[in-house]
Amino acid sequence: MKEKTKEFLKRYLIGFILGFVSVGIVVVYAETYFPSNDVTYDNTNSELKSENVQDAIDELYGVCFPPLPAGEQIIEDGNLTKDEYECRYFFTGVNPNNYITFNNEKAGWRIISVECDGTIKIMKNESIGTQAWDSSNSNNWARPASLNTYLNETYYNGLNSTAQSQIVAKDFSIGAVTEDNNDLAAQVNDENSAKWNGKVALATVSEYIRSNSNKSKCGSFSLNNDNNSSCVNTGWMDTTTVSYWWTLSPYAGHSSVSFFVDSDGLVYGNYVDYGYNYAVRPAVYLSSEVKITGSGTQSAPYTIE
Repeated sequence: MKEKTKEFLKRYLIGFILGFVSVGIVVVYAETYFPSNDVTYDNTNSELKSENVQDAIDELYGVCFPPLPAGEQIIEDGNLTKDEYECRYFFTGVNPNNYITFNNEKAGWRIISVECDGTIKIMKNESIGTQAWDSSNSNNWARPASLNTYLNETYYNGLNSTAQSQIVAKDFSIGAVTEDNNDLAAQVNDENSAKWNGKVALATVSEYIRSNSNKSKCGSFSLNNDNNSSCVNTGWMDTTTVSYWWTLSPYAGHSSVSFFVDSDGLVYGNYVDYGYNYAVRPAVYLSSEVKITGSGTQSAPYTIE
């Protein structure tokens, strides 16, 4: 009787249809609850990219995937890559279609990532000028650092009212990073070990690394620096028009040093009160309520409705 009941549950209650896609129906079973040899999945005749049952569930149900409408227009881009370490999708490659018009600056910003809560992290493509990370020589962003104060007061107040309404306060990762490490997973954890909630900050070192499509050569701090001549050709954040720009990541073990990206795409640390020629590229999170249209190219960037 127990076996018959189990078979009934497996066959009629656990099997469920997740979605109808163009030319086929994808049926998966809840293997998380009832492991079974009966679990099947075939994406041959579907538009799903997933190659296993659990990822198909995630992809169709939106688990670890940005809800619509915020991500509706951008998730189709081939350069939007599911992150291995967090619930995020990153734009990768030398020039993906991630340009966006924000604050009436046409194609002046670029999308870093789409978050699983539907928010979208963007950063300025160009510099807003050079400035010290902290004039008091402390790499504690939450203290707050002088650049933190400038970005969230003077700079934020200079944005137009529409842009301000599209920004949401979010937790930015401000944990310290070990120099020249070869473990990106550990580095992401280190960055996430400390958070600061606010509206304007910068990109982290790991976000810079994860914007690169060549994981084998550029997929860690040390790999990026060892192979920088190749990495500059496979990552969009390393723009030729901005040299020496600050990241949000402080240097582990030294309270007066944070990391920056130089003109060759190398990541180095320097004293945070050093402002000469160190560019500032603000980063913000757009609300999950915004609607995105456009193609994301520089000539036809995404626009916010």
